[in-house]
Amino acid sequence: MRILHIGKFFPPHPGGIERCMADLCGALHARGVTVAALAHYEPGEKSIQRHEVGGFDVTLAACHGHLLYAPVSPAFPRLLKRSLARIRPDLLHLHLPNTSAFFALLSPAARRLPWIVHWHADIPLDTRRRMLRIAYGIYRPWERAMLRRAAAVIATSEPYRDSSPALAPWRGKTHVIPLGIADGPSPATSPTDEAIAPRDSLPTLRPRPPASSSRLRVLAVGRLSYFKGIDVLLRAIAEVGNASLSIVGDGECRAALQRLAIDLGIAGRVQFAGRIDMDERGAATLQAAYENADVFCLPSTDRAESFGLVLLEAMRARLPVIASAISGSGVGYVVRDGETGLLVAPGDAGALAQALRRLSADADLRTRLGSAGAQRWSDEFTLDRAADRVLQLYRHVLAEPMARATTAPAG
Repeated sequence: MRILHIGKFFPPHPGGIERCMADLCGALHARGVTVAALAHYEPGEKSIQRHEVGGFDVTLAACHGHLLYAPVSPAFPRLLKRSLARIRPDLLHLHLPNTSAFFALLSPAARRLPWIVHWHADIPLDTRRRMLRIAYGIYRPWERAMLRRAAAVIATSEPYRDSSPALAPWRGKTHVIPLGIADGPSPATSPTDEAIAPRDSLPTLRPRPPASSSRLRVLAVGRLSYFKGIDVLLRAIAEVGNASLSIVGDGECRAALQRLAIDLGIAGRVQFAGRIDMDERGAATLQAAYENADVFCLPSTDRAESFGLVLLEAMRARLPVIASAISGSGVGYVVRDGETGLLVAPGDAGALAQALRRLSADADLRTRLGSAGAQRWSDEFTLDRAADRVLQLYRHVLAEPMARATTAPAG
């Protein structure tokens, strides 16, 4: 079996979709599948890279920048054609959202193959960026064409599948396969090609004192974007005098969040650790951050947080989690309120502060939630479990007649 994965970016570029694609490719390779990946190089990198990661081939197209989150990559169609000719895949696995994946619709070689569309997230129509909402009018017909052409669609949770307007016509061929992470280092974290340009040194997390009943060490991990709710978390930390916060990640909101921490008078209790690339060293640094925390918090405010892969990392590390009860998101599916963590109303700093105080005052509750979370990760969200289910879907799709791929939706 030969599979070509097409994605937006690839580790060490940070992000849940990137991590999912790389880990899945590595796990499938370990199961005897011939796997290759095609994605974009870092924005601003104008060279094409091809190297081997974890035993499989990775090609990264030159990326001249972003236009409304869409990579600008004139070389991508040519690399897609070359990859199809070189790899001769039996099936295409397309990770969306990614505008460059639309080039498969224009490729006769790609259209001869069955496709699986891995639906990581809807385009958020409630975004603050007006131009993105306008651009979706252009994006939507291509998105629909991709979904129509797909032999199968993967959604990462039942709540997200059921609440997605884009997936509604295609629910009959949508399969729920939750994300999963490995027990230990990712099977595909670092390139073996030494020609890859070295990256900046990793951020250093300040050593923190041992856990005690008088100090609550809170960790948040993710891109510093508007929907991540870090501003809400900062306001909650300001209400909990014995709490300190480490924030791992970077993004367009960092400067504003740093100013907010100063304005709230909590700059001394908040550490902005910066971005950690997901290579081998970065994974070790991030693991240390989890081990150095008492509580993990994901305060995202809307469905742009479709699943929360970092929740699995926290659960694997036996950390109790506090997350937002986002309607239609997979977050509430991952975190069972009162069993593996606490769910609070999105955007409610007071409720978040109350949950932090509750965990600060009850070490036994922290232990119980953390242990239950680790068990739930082991039972439901391992990389092996996800890879086995994806491989089973591949076999099912390849056994079906190609006519299934162009079946129109009901209604």
